[in-house]
Amino acid sequence: MNSKRLLTIFSDQKEELQNNDITKWCARLEEKQLSLTSNLAQIVIGVRRSGKSTLCEKFIRQNGVEFAYANFDDDRLVNLNSDDFDNVLDALYQIYGDFKYLFLDEVQNIEGWQLFVNRMLRQKVHIFITGSNSKLLSSELTTHLTGRHNKVELFPFSFSEYGMMKNVELKSLSTKSRALRKKALHEYLLDGGFPELINEGNKGGYIETLLNSIIKNDIAKRFRVKYEEVLRGLAENLSDNFCQEFVASELAKTFDISDHTIENYYSYLKEAFLLQGVHKFSYKSKERVRSEKVYVVDVAFVSEREGTFSTENLGWRLENVVYIELLRRFRPQYTDIFYYRDKQCEVDFLVAKGGKVEQLIQVAYDVSSEKTLKREINGLVTAAEMFKCENLLLINFDAEQEVERKGHKIRIVPAAECLTQNVE
Repeated sequence: MNSKRLLTIFSDQKEELQNNDITKWCARLEEKQLSLTSNLAQIVIGVRRSGKSTLCEKFIRQNGVEFAYANFDDDRLVNLNSDDFDNVLDALYQIYGDFKYLFLDEVQNIEGWQLFVNRMLRQKVHIFITGSNSKLLSSELTTHLTGRHNKVELFPFSFSEYGMMKNVELKSLSTKSRALRKKALHEYLLDGGFPELINEGNKGGYIETLLNSIIKNDIAKRFRVKYEEVLRGLAENLSDNFCQEFVASELAKTFDISDHTIENYYSYLKEAFLLQGVHKFSYKSKERVRSEKVYVVDVAFVSEREGTFSTENLGWRLENVVYIELLRRFRPQYTDIFYYRDKQCEVDFLVAKGGKVEQLIQVAYDVSSEKTLKREINGLVTAAEMFKCENLLLINFDAEQEVERKGHKIRIVPAAECLTQNVE
């Protein structure tokens, strides 16, 4: 593609950026992970429409830095290839002058982009990159950039961010404020956290379009999927049965296809960030890899998807929200999240670092039943003795107290309070 055509496209994109009012954009926790001075490429990855572009643009602009911008998720650039990068640079220099910061949006759409980024890094240009596919962090990327990248994983809005955009008071301990936070949490459990959904009337249409884009563009085309209907069916099946263990053999029977194909398709759904998996905790690596529970990246894929058979399922929804929040908080600290299940007990989440269990967490929407409360506490106590861990937490919707069982103290915390504070 010639420079003249690119000049028009990137000039249009510049005008779009200039019309953005970043003062209305939500502050994101992940901004703290970005750096203006680092010589590493700042790579923001995550599911489509989670706010990656706005995160980068807000971070760069609020720091008063002049930058060049190219968005490759543009239908006019669909035929662009690696041979065009010199023309891309020519157009950008004409528009922006001698820039030292370069923001590349969805650059993974262009084959060979890693070599171009490496060239820019050698020229001391500070690079910001977004992408909707974890192949951005593949061995190929590591090889070409020789480890010169800082990964920032972005999810849809957390409950805190959702509350800020809804003007919900997040810190006050008054009866009114606490009640309104619970109301907002109930809505969040049903609506999810995609930023554009907050003001979207047709939520179902939005999610259906988003899901189709992920299935067709991020997975089917990229991996040359042979059975696209099976891929779509698997995505829907796992989204309906979130918070459950992934069993390839059972799904293979359901879709009349091989275990190997099911496992491949499941990995593709995770690479496109539609699904997140959590491994079972074990000191044996084979057991950790073999068992995995499935969560959706956002509960909007449960309720707003066309043809979904999932009802409110508030208990599972809360568990899903807590897991994504744990990833958001602990992954940047290189701390792992697991689940545990054996004949003695079941624990929703174990927070572990360096093989040591630092926290045990149960999630139950309603613990008003003595039977439910006893089951959740017994699971924590059994696991506490098994893993020598005394940081025990039971997250629920409403109750707040501290109980003691067999010498172990368990904090019972309302989710709306826990999700707006540190979990620890």
